[in-house]
Amino acid sequence: MNFAGIFMAVTVFFFVSKLMGKSISPYLAQYGGDYFAFVLIGIALSGFLTTGLGVFSSSVSSAQSTGTLEAMLVTPTSLPEIVLLSSLYSFIFTALNVLVYLIFGVAVFGLDLGRANVPAAMLVLLLMVLVFSGLGIIAASFVMLFKRGDPVGWIFGSVSSVMGGTFFPVQILPAWLQKLSYLFPVFYGLRAMRLALLKGVGLAALAPDIAALAAFAALIVPLSLWSFSLAVRRAKIDGSLATY
Repeated sequence: MNFAGIFMAVTVFFFVSKLMGKSISPYLAQYGGDYFAFVLIGIALSGFLTTGLGVFSSSVSSAQSTGTLEAMLVTPTSLPEIVLLSSLYSFIFTALNVLVYLIFGVAVFGLDLGRANVPAAMLVLLLMVLVFSGLGIIAASFVMLFKRGDPVGWIFGSVSSVMGGTFFPVQILPAWLQKLSYLFPVFYGLRAMRLALLKGVGLAALAPDIAALAAFAALIVPLSLWSFSLAVRRAKIDGSLATY
């Protein structure tokens, strides 16, 4: 774990927040008006998006290049279990990174999480991980079929950082871009997490964002498993499971 890198990132955004002063506060009123708290939660939790979009593609390409993918697929282990186990370590590591971000924020820079609604935040996080994992599995299906780098994850991750409000509130975007942000699950996830952690908002008030995330998960997760299963069948027919 890169403690120094995390500490430097937190430090940079702390002083950026001081430089901004109160100029951005009107856009942050619903989160308490503190840009440092806003952006720290954004950059910390964006790690789950990065992991979800990248870990499955990385696992598939690695298993194909080393010739272990075909061996895994002939075991009694089901396809969903293989997908889950291939990502478990990465998500645990990401969760530890997020914890370190928050510890540095609280212990060194005075981030106030005293009102955090932890159960609500954990539910939102679970839904975020499900959605991001589904998107990552779809990206891995692309790698399985075309045996090349994953443009899906890179493009979606880059656009989500802007449209989802990782570094700044989407309210500062033009009106038409604000409407587009509603198409990105990270927007609902970060908004709900900030409200739960910074304001202690409960499940009832978070219901619209939770419902949106649940709808994304209900659509994307089955679609991702279907696309990955289809990609595996196609690779078996082509005899390309062990090539990359």
